[in-house]
Parts: sequence; C-alpha cells; structure tokens
Amino acid sequence: MRPWGREEIPAQGKKPPVQITPRELDPTPPNVTGRDGSAMGRKRPGLDTARTLRSGIDPSVGMVPGSVRFFCLLRSGAMADERDDRALLEAWRAGDRQAGAELFARYYDPVVRFFVNKVGVEEQADLIQRTFLACVEGRERVDPERFGNYLLGIAFRQLYKHYDRKRGERARLDPSAVSVEDLDPSPSQVAARHDEQRLLLAALRRIPLEFQVALELVYWEGYTAARLAQTLAIPVGTAKTRIRRARQLVEQQLAALSESPALLQSTRQNLEQWAEQLREAATPRERQ
Repeated sequence: MRPWGREEIPAQGKKPPVQITPRELDPTPPNVTGRDGSAMGRKRPGLDTARTLRSGIDPSVGMVPGSVRFFCLLRSGAMADERDDRALLEAWRAGDRQAGAELFARYYDPVVRFFVNKVGVEEQADLIQRTFLACVEGRERVDPERFGNYLLGIAFRQLYKHYDRKRGERARLDPSAVSVEDLDPSPSQVAARHDEQRLLLAALRRIPLEFQVALELVYWEGYTAARLAQTLAIPVGTAKTRIRRARQLVEQQLAALSESPALLQSTRQNLEQWAEQLREAATPRERQ
C-alpha cells in the first residue's frame, strides 16, 4: 500500500524542497473533520508519517476526506535549520513557511511518543493531525521560549477530548481515576523487546491517565516538574506530587503484574534504563 495516498515515491538522491500547508501554514484553516466525520482509511499513521518527514513523501493526499491537509517535507534526512525555537517561530509568524516546517518536523517525534502508548494505531493519525492543526491555529499565542511545551500541552488536551468523545453520553472522563487499560484495552503499540520493557509498558497503561501522562513525559522527554507544570497548566507543587504518586502507582502495578520475583527485581533495579530503551522503541523507526 502506498503511504497515505501518494502516487509516486521520489527517486533516491536529492530531496524536494520543504512544502507545508494548510494554506501555507495560514493560522485560520478550514474546520477539521476527524474519525467522527470521515473514516481514516489508513492503517499505519505513525510509521508512514515518520517516513514522510524523512524521505519527502507527501502524506496528505487522500488522508481524511474533507479535512485540512498539511504536510512537512524536509530538504534532507537530517534537520537543516539550526535556529532555535524562538527564531523559527518568529520567522514562521513573519511568513517563512520553511521555518514552520522545521518546527513541525523538530517536534513530530515527541508528539508520536505522547500518543503511542495511550491510543490504538487507528486513532494516532487523527490525534497527531488535530494536535498540529491546533498549533497552526494558535501560533500567535505561543510563548517562543516554550514551543515544545505548548505543542505537547495541545496533545494532552486532544487526548482527553478523544476519550471524552469515545465515552459519549456517559460521565465525563476523570483522568485521575481511569486508566488507558480501562478506556482502550488493546495492546500497546510500542514494540518492546524484553520482558522488563513489556512489564513496564503494561504497568504504565494500568495507572490513571493523568499519572501515565506525567511519568511518560518524565521518562521519554526528560521533563522536570517545572516543565510538566508549564505543559499541563498546573502548579509546580502539583506536578511534583503527581510525578511522585505516579512512581508509587507504577511500583504497585509492577508487583501485581510481574510473573516472577526475578523479573520484578530486574525491572525495578534498572527502571530508568528500561524506560530509556522504551523511548527508543516508541520513536518512529525511520527517525531513529
């Protein structure tokens, strides 16, 4: 299957120049239609979009009928622009489409990692798209020093909205009490290679959602309590408490899920190492 409807894959060698829409990153794009309006029609959003950013394939053709179409094509396999986030954001606001494309490509992997252990593969494309489109719409409100925090804050809110939509007429989502395992018991999309990794993934999915979000940002994005507070719009003290409580809950789930004392001991003793390896596994393979 061709990735996301592209008719032709460019030949190896020189990559095409960066292009990015909607309306060349116009901050007021048309309305989004997601899974509740149109069927996705594609099965591998994370890997195909990662391949797009890497190789210059346009992922937007036929992605979601009637939706805003957007894509980021890199000039080469590596990041070509060394400007910091502030400089790129200011250039984007001034009309530099290339700067916007660089920002999107720079933060694509963290957005994928945010969703990969929390939703099924079919939902990932919709939520990734919604996250970046909301960023386009709100680019004038972004603090230039906190672009990454702002973007993952959007991802956080899109995740909650997603599960609220799935619950329909039932009570609204309480992320302090409900886990991903409760909401979507399908297997994690992270390809763990060791029993310790699989145990840690399962434990993360069984703690309440707000604690899973906090701990995965700490494990996979190197977040401090202060940065977590900025991203989730909570006090620093609350962020510290949430991280501490999340670690306690994961410890409890590790003990409950472990098949042997030896596996539990190995996982606990090298927890940070297993978490770092899971970060690599959660990153689209074409981008590692």
